[in-house]
Amino acid sequence: MPPRQRILDAARTLFFRHGIQGVGVEAIAEAAGTNKMTLYRHFESKELLVAEYLRALAAENVRVWDDLEAAHPGDPLAQIRAWLHSVGGHGEGIDHSGCAMMSAAIQIADPEHPGRKAVEAAQRTHRERLVALCRSAELRDPELLADQLFLLVEGSRAAYRSVGPDGPGSSLCRLAGPLISAHQQPAAASPVV
Repeated sequence: MPPRQRILDAARTLFFRHGIQGVGVEAIAEAAGTNKMTLYRHFESKELLVAEYLRALAAENVRVWDDLEAAHPGDPLAQIRAWLHSVGGHGEGIDHSGCAMMSAAIQIADPEHPGRKAVEAAQRTHRERLVALCRSAELRDPELLADQLFLLVEGSRAAYRSVGPDGPGSSLCRLAGPLISAHQQPAAASPVV
């Protein structure tokens, strides 16, 4: 495997385990089987390495949406439900990059940090994809529903990580179902004055 990829793989593992702030370039270089000079040859700074790591996670998230679309072509509501079901599993084999993105957003306060910009771009893309699915499914208030589902998913991930599998994070699909159903109902008629 080329050094650049080894460095990215090592960074991903270490950032997930210890957080972005808890890992230095020396530890990353050592875990990648290389040295700091090689790391800096591929990434001019830790900040740029963090940004590249986060962009790779964002690309994986886009592929998840593409896979859902391929599995449920022409059925945006089924895509939303499949996404919720996959995220709600929280177990082995589940993509926890949403947690990694949220963790990075918390750790990187500087709005000019390239990693912060990567997180913001990824979250905008994620929201736009969810809004588009809600709109295609002809759900009422698609932007509001997308935001509600997004917050529910992120809260579920946080609860799962902090409380465990028997906590409120395990109820994601049960909580999302009525929310989606409420957006399927026709808008209430305005009262006649």
